[in-house]
Amino acid sequence: MINEKLPKIWYGGDYNPEQWDKPVMEEDLRMFKLAGIDVATLNVFSWALSQPDEDNYDFQWLDEIMDRLHESGTYVCLATSTGAHPAWMAKKYPDVLRVDFEGRKRKFGGRHNSCPNSPTYRKYSALIAEKLAERYKDHPALLIWHISNEYGGYCYCDHCADAFRGWLKERYATLDTLNKAWNTRFWGHTFYEWDEIVPPNALSEEWGTDNTNFQGISLDYRRFMSDSLLDCYKLEYEAIKKHTPHLPITTNLMGTYKPLDYFQWAKYMDVVSWDNYPSLNTPVSLTAMTHDLMRGLKQGQPFMLMEQTPSQQNWQPYNSLKRPGVMKLWSYQAVARGADTVMFFQLRRSVGACEKYHGAVIEHVGHENTRVFRECAELGAELQLLSDSLLDSRVQARVAIVYDWENRWAVELSSGPTVALKYVDEVHKYYDALFQQNIQADLIGTDTDLSGYDIVIAPVLYMVKKGYAKRVEDFVRSGGTFLTTFFSGIVNENDIVTLGGYPGELRNVLGIWAEEIDALFPDQSNQIVMSEPWGELSGDYSCGLLCDLIHTEGAQVKAVYGSDFYQGMPVLTVNQYGSGQAWYVASSPEPSFLQGFISNLCRDKGIVAPIAPIPGVEISQRIKDDRSFLFILNHNDSSVNLELGNLRAIDLLTGQSISSSESLSAKGVLVLEIK
Repeated sequence: MINEKLPKIWYGGDYNPEQWDKPVMEEDLRMFKLAGIDVATLNVFSWALSQPDEDNYDFQWLDEIMDRLHESGTYVCLATSTGAHPAWMAKKYPDVLRVDFEGRKRKFGGRHNSCPNSPTYRKYSALIAEKLAERYKDHPALLIWHISNEYGGYCYCDHCADAFRGWLKERYATLDTLNKAWNTRFWGHTFYEWDEIVPPNALSEEWGTDNTNFQGISLDYRRFMSDSLLDCYKLEYEAIKKHTPHLPITTNLMGTYKPLDYFQWAKYMDVVSWDNYPSLNTPVSLTAMTHDLMRGLKQGQPFMLMEQTPSQQNWQPYNSLKRPGVMKLWSYQAVARGADTVMFFQLRRSVGACEKYHGAVIEHVGHENTRVFRECAELGAELQLLSDSLLDSRVQARVAIVYDWENRWAVELSSGPTVALKYVDEVHKYYDALFQQNIQADLIGTDTDLSGYDIVIAPVLYMVKKGYAKRVEDFVRSGGTFLTTFFSGIVNENDIVTLGGYPGELRNVLGIWAEEIDALFPDQSNQIVMSEPWGELSGDYSCGLLCDLIHTEGAQVKAVYGSDFYQGMPVLTVNQYGSGQAWYVASSPEPSFLQGFISNLCRDKGIVAPIAPIPGVEISQRIKDDRSFLFILNHNDSSVNLELGNLRAIDLLTGQSISSSESLSAKGVLVLEIK
């Protein structure tokens, strides 16, 4: 569990009582009890309140709030408040202000406004974190530390330029090595002095979004910026651990947020936490995939749902209400996929500024007689019932999907072959095929051990890092099934093409080589024509985006292209390698093909879903010792009939045994313990 002090599924959220008069807080505490809320996240953006000038700190306001929460039985997730520096700091030390992509120096305002390589920011952020830790180390309400908030954004100032050069020296040691890694003889870019190197932005190598003249330079700057922000986090982490080595520390991540490599960040987080803000039209399977990615950052360790809205999200262009049942349904989706907390932003709505129309447990009306509050209270009561059973259980999967931030950067920085290729979209297509078949999957990084899986899927593995091809070969040789796709095995970690034919270092295990890559316009398509019926697959299926023109080198052809000058060339191949198989999908197929394909692969490995798929119904399973818990979530707007066959289980919310046929209401949830 996250902290034995509160051995249950935590329920709560961001709370800003400093924005209110004391009588309001007393009313809040009364309603927290009604809703079952037991954790409040404090001090997320209160740096200016706690440090009015360079030499003085005032934590009396926080002392009073911490003490009053403890008296009421509410625990605290204490933030360090460093997500927005005070105005006095920007005035006195302008080096703390970022320079944006266009080369413009920021002024004070907004948040996430600090240069991560500013000595001023690093000094004072670590200092306030340490003062907080020293002051509250023994406070009985304190459960966990929350460093900063939603780290993000890049800076291009002189501090960052200098730090980038230092980072490059450590990575490459010599300019000769760097010039080779970046292929700087292209366009006359050879560097002879380190200080000739400047950050890649709109004033140098880049323009717009993901457009660059030099992929190697831009790729390294993304690595450097992710590391720079991580260094800021680590400075606060180390300052806090001096005083509270026993308390967990986290920061709230943002799912598939592109600029930061969360697999690297997770190494320094005691528990992963993240903020889940899908819109009403976000595919259910995409949210599920993101939960699975957050779980995968620390190899299956339960994570924290740090933020979600009880209803509205203020920054969306259409600030829709969550329909009745949706908040509870999406909360259970997080728990089903490994969350040991359900927390909100925010517990009480702000009265001013840009988040006053963001949903909250306690609305502007200020009492409990609202639809949203009633739903939150119902969920709080249910989580209390489930905690003893579910806490510390884990999701287990025999299928893994490889997700790599550096690979995504490289794919989307690539100058060709198509602007339509979006890494997350292609990963999601394969995840969705598993999701629709009720097959559990882990999302893993390129450092994750493969031996615990039967099937490993690596869509668009454009970048093959040093040693990874050997690990794939070992996995397949030992009996594993490996699947990759078009535009894979093209470059190394510096975005330098691996010569000798695509898919480069994967060519041996896949038993193919790709001679050319055809990019299709959005209104164009080709066909995948099965050579013969195979399990769920027969006939032909649409494909598009990219089409690799491949030749076999030992692989068996399972399907060919149906049209264009490469009609009859392989589009789906399998290579027997040792005791396992390596599959290659040379284009981006329609969903029905992927569902049949995934179904066949899982069947061949003996991977069977707990219950038969029903459109719009999600299942997930958590395991603890010899106990198994099955979540069934109905995302449909109408009830569904579940045919459960011989499944013997208890409904943990009612205590009743389930029958072979059950009706599940629209937006309804079943949490079953399988007997």
